[in-house]
Amino acid sequence: MAKPNSPSILFLSSFPPRECGIATFTKRLTDSFDKEFNPEIKSKILAINDSDTSIYNYPRKVVAQINEEEIEDYINRANEINHSPNIKLVNIQHEFGLFGGDQGEYLIFFLELLKKPCVVTMHTTLPRPEEKMKKITKTISEKCDAIVVMNHTAKNILHEIYGVKKNKIHLIPHGVFHVPFPSKTKAKKSLNLNDRFVISTFGMISRDKGIEYAIQALPEVVKQHPNILYLVIGATHPLILKREGEKYRNRLIKMVNQLGLEEYVKFYNRYLEEWEITEFLKATDIYIYPMLSKEQASSGSLSDAMSCACPTIATASQYAQSVINRERGTLVRFRNSNDIKKALLEMIADKKMRKEMSKNTYFYTRHMTWQNVSLSYFNLFNNFAKIVPKKKDKILPVDIRYIKNLSDKFGIIQFANHTKPDPHSGYCLDDNARALIGFTELYAKKKKQSVLDSIEIYLNFIKFVQKKNGRFHNFVSYQKTFIDQTESEDSFGRAIWALGFLLSRDYIPENFKKQANTILKKALKWADELESLRAISFAAIGLSHVAEKETNEQLVNIINDLAGKLIKHYREHTGDDWRWFEDCLTYSNYKLPEALFRAYIVTRNKTYLEIAIKTLDFLSGVTFEKPEYFSPIGQDGWYFRNGKRAYFDQQPEDASSAVETLVAAYQITKNKKYQNQAKLAFEWFLGKNHLNQMVYDEATGGCYDGLGRFSLNFNQGAESTLSYFLARLAIKNVYN
Repeated sequence: MAKPNSPSILFLSSFPPRECGIATFTKRLTDSFDKEFNPEIKSKILAINDSDTSIYNYPRKVVAQINEEEIEDYINRANEINHSPNIKLVNIQHEFGLFGGDQGEYLIFFLELLKKPCVVTMHTTLPRPEEKMKKITKTISEKCDAIVVMNHTAKNILHEIYGVKKNKIHLIPHGVFHVPFPSKTKAKKSLNLNDRFVISTFGMISRDKGIEYAIQALPEVVKQHPNILYLVIGATHPLILKREGEKYRNRLIKMVNQLGLEEYVKFYNRYLEEWEITEFLKATDIYIYPMLSKEQASSGSLSDAMSCACPTIATASQYAQSVINRERGTLVRFRNSNDIKKALLEMIADKKMRKEMSKNTYFYTRHMTWQNVSLSYFNLFNNFAKIVPKKKDKILPVDIRYIKNLSDKFGIIQFANHTKPDPHSGYCLDDNARALIGFTELYAKKKKQSVLDSIEIYLNFIKFVQKKNGRFHNFVSYQKTFIDQTESEDSFGRAIWALGFLLSRDYIPENFKKQANTILKKALKWADELESLRAISFAAIGLSHVAEKETNEQLVNIINDLAGKLIKHYREHTGDDWRWFEDCLTYSNYKLPEALFRAYIVTRNKTYLEIAIKTLDFLSGVTFEKPEYFSPIGQDGWYFRNGKRAYFDQQPEDASSAVETLVAAYQITKNKKYQNQAKLAFEWFLGKNHLNQMVYDEATGGCYDGLGRFSLNFNQGAESTLSYFLARLAIKNVYN
């Protein structure tokens, strides 16, 4: 066995170029794992080969091989693993047909000798096993540290039928593609399927797929809907091909010809690349999964179809029952073409229902993306191997695609329906101020005209909404009319923050600064009337940025007035167990101490620094009460003094405020505690939260609107996306 150079997780599994579902699963899991944790921890493969005559051109990730029918290989590999100090844990991808011996019993020899921690992922759990299979499964469960299953039914079966302790069984869903919500029309166009209603089934073809029942359902369907096209996508399973050739496929083709469906059923006979799979699935209007096995506990093909927003007609297998309901598709009886026909006719006829199913299906699978799945595996592995890597100074690149998508030449649109901008929501000052701050900061690193153009758009928006008296309108309709005359102090404060930030940057063109300065001067006369503590803080932060760069007695006086209001509130409300500015913690809490930190830089008033540190430490003690992740105050109830804090729903804006403030605190005090907390707060966006789910959507460059108790808010509006953007720009300042 080749020795890995870094600490490694070893995956015992089949692996490409071997063609099988377990191999594909393992490749996607390990690729995602490496993307998140390499080079601190690497995934390596111990590949299972299907016979002593097979040879595969494996990638370098495969460090050793086992011939499934050679007992000596299992024994030798186990001993080699035991003597490899870099292998911290072994993950076995288990399917009974994958390992040699009766019911895969050769794996027991491997487990008997293995001394490293071991986690087994079970892809099949039969509710009525033969005695030998039951005995082997129980032995595997006794020899490993944990078992992973992919649905609740499998978990119950392992406990009730096989006697496995519940605390040993962990549910981690099957991974899925991470793709933006697809446009079916656009996907069809790329495949030259513009005028067709596409139905598909994909995967390696074998008799247990039940494809004949889907074909038999079609004659009446195509009579009513002659634009139907059923695509059977995928090559014949290699083991089937070796045993009987294309006998099953030829039978299906003969059936198509006999039923006169040649123009309505097409076969795409090849082993698909990942991009091909997603292209076909994105173009699919209805996915059919007519599997014949009731006991199937997982399915990559069904999971992938759901991730591409495909409403599904599926036979009621163990896995299908766990992921399909009437909101996402239809379950049908096994070997029943009439059920499939009825389901097709109903779903084709009801476009509105199908559209809802498509959305429900896509968003149901967001917790199942490979990114989230690999994080779940990592957390489980870490329970047994303590593989927490050293902190990586490695963050995702800045991605402004989605912000640009939300923006037009007037400004950035407030809300989105999922990932589609909602023009009816119009524009608001808060978001355009955030965008101006972000793109001003971005221009320091990317001196591109396109970034400068964005700065001009958001600056012009602030100019547009300023009233003659210097105050600001907050909301503007898509038709560029003011839709709410109510003024917002918070919006006023954010506008001052954005203008001040821009004016403090030497690299910004003078014409932009001149415009920003004109707007700011008109607004300044209202600063001393601010009463909202958040508005006071936003304004103080913006003005402090300017005052850091130039001596301006007027600005310093205003900053002292604003900071003084915060100090007054602090002294009125603080107590032994409550070091805060008011009797509750609500939103944007971190900005209050940040305002005092910024004021201290300008004035060198040590009282500002002292109270900034006290209040920041109090707040971080609440939001970092669990040291493993950041937990912002929930908006459903907030946190009132002498009451219970709310944990949900958590907002990206609060995580962003925490990152920005903690970065500033670290830069001013050099206290590494703040550096570490800033990183932890930023990682809230990347899955270090109570759901272990990504809040930032790497597929779109957007950010989900909130984190609830059980799920994400799947809309990606301007506030959440800009919050991630600002946090991402700020966090670079604490990475070495």
